[in-house]
Amino acid sequence: MAPTLLWVSMDWTMKLATAALFLGLTMVVTRDEDEGDMCLYEALSDTDAVLCKGLEVFYPELGNIGCMFVPDCNNYRQKITHWAEPIVKFPGALEGATYILVMVDPDAPSRSSPKAQFWRHWLVTDIKGTDIKKGKLQGQELSPSWKMDKFLNRFHLSEPEASTQFMTQNYQDSPNYQTPGTGSSEPRDKPK
Repeated sequence: MAPTLLWVSMDWTMKLATAALFLGLTMVVTRDEDEGDMCLYEALSDTDAVLCKGLEVFYPELGNIGCMFVPDCNNYRQKITHWAEPIVKFPGALEGATYILVMVDPDAPSRSSPKAQFWRHWLVTDIKGTDIKKGKLQGQELSPSWKMDKFLNRFHLSEPEASTQFMTQNYQDSPNYQTPGTGSSEPRDKPK
């Protein structure tokens, strides 16, 4: 009887060891596949990148995505809706200036069907140049629904420092707009 008990015990032990080994290998292989799943960070087109040039937008899990698409991996596009606000920096800010930051979606709801073009998600005003250089956004957040003409009048913006094209559907709304690559940053309609 002793050999039979030993035989049953070894058979059971071998099955358990085999199951544990299989489970361990399965977990390692699955983990390796997840770790090998590379996220591809895709830059914006040159036309779109004009709008975010010099702007840095940091998320802890993504890094600087200032002029990038949010990667379509690791469920980032879903996770980003639940994360805290990003750290936004503009190293080229002038220390004595005041800035406005607008977060827009130029092709909402999708690039193939931009029915709600230039959807404005949020807007922060009265940001000091010294603060935005450091990524400390302290200003006044406006409600999500606002109209461009009322916005420009409310904040007395006759000649914005940067193009307002990203806030509207028509680049000609900005008196300072220059087609990328034309060289001059001088307003076209300003008397010489």
